[in-house]
Amino acid sequence: MRILGLESSCDETAAAVVDDTGRVWSDVVRSQIASHAPFGGVVPEIAARDHIRAIAPVVTEALRQADATLSDIDAIAVTHRPGLVGALLVGVQAAKGLAWAADKPIVGVDHLVGHLLSVFLQRDASFVAVPTYPFVALLVSGGHTALYRCDGEAEIRELGATRDDAVGEAYDKVAKLLGLGYPGGPVIDRLAATGDPDRAELPKPMARRPSLEFSFSGIKSAVARLVEHAPPTDADVPHLCAAFQRTVTTTLVKKTMAAAKQESVSQVVVAGGVAANRELRARMAAAGEKRGVRLFVPPLASCTDNAAMIAYAGARRLATGHRDDLTLGPATFTRLPRVTRKGRGAR
Repeated sequence: MRILGLESSCDETAAAVVDDTGRVWSDVVRSQIASHAPFGGVVPEIAARDHIRAIAPVVTEALRQADATLSDIDAIAVTHRPGLVGALLVGVQAAKGLAWAADKPIVGVDHLVGHLLSVFLQRDASFVAVPTYPFVALLVSGGHTALYRCDGEAEIRELGATRDDAVGEAYDKVAKLLGLGYPGGPVIDRLAATGDPDRAELPKPMARRPSLEFSFSGIKSAVARLVEHAPPTDADVPHLCAAFQRTVTTTLVKKTMAAAKQESVSQVVVAGGVAANRELRARMAAAGEKRGVRLFVPPLASCTDNAAMIAYAGARRLATGHRDDLTLGPATFTRLPRVTRKGRGAR
């Protein structure tokens, strides 16, 4: 069974053809970074308009690369939650139009579930090892930071999430404070490799709490105060990037390993755009080896927003008998149950 997947939840317009084994036949992503960079972040109206222009060419190219026509496709999967409502609407309406025109089944996919299942994608000719259930997953991206216990595609339970900023959002805001441009993650990761993290002191987020929840607004504010009172020189910036990244990755690794111990599982998955961070991958691998925990991290193409993960997640929903109809609409919130409350205060 081959699935056409569509993704338009934020600032990437994507389409892919994936079969129900996870093999990726095509994966086309059109990024909008250049459009949003002057504003230091994603502008929802610009994103929605760009999706409208890009969706048809991207779908056409995905089918061409897969050497398929719409009649060769067995079903259509589309991200319909969570995300920017205007951006989601473009993908959902396009998917419904294609499903109606070709008389194909349609299935809506939760963007977060897509990320959590991205580790099962097979992008190369040789088989890539994948985890078995259950496993603990750390989902880290520009809009989401959370730990989940995954017992199956439809059995996903949140263990803890961020109370405020997502980690990717913190990277972007710190990069903006340091004048490094947008997006912040790649440039901070690159500069951190040349800096000394001991040259700057930053607070450790929720260090005294045994909770699996996260908070990154405090470290962002700490960097803002440093910049305000003692603007860093060009020579200081790599050290500040290194201190920020070490603090963030240490927190992510510590809580992920604590979650694996709490849940008595020996497999950990790291997914989402921030999973591309080199220091996070290295620290997580070292911690896993020390504790006897096997680590699975998708290749870079599967970490950032893509339609292949949506197509595969859709295939899994279809395999269990789920179908949607032409009343499918976008939603700004995930379907996964939440246990973390936003904001400060006792829990």
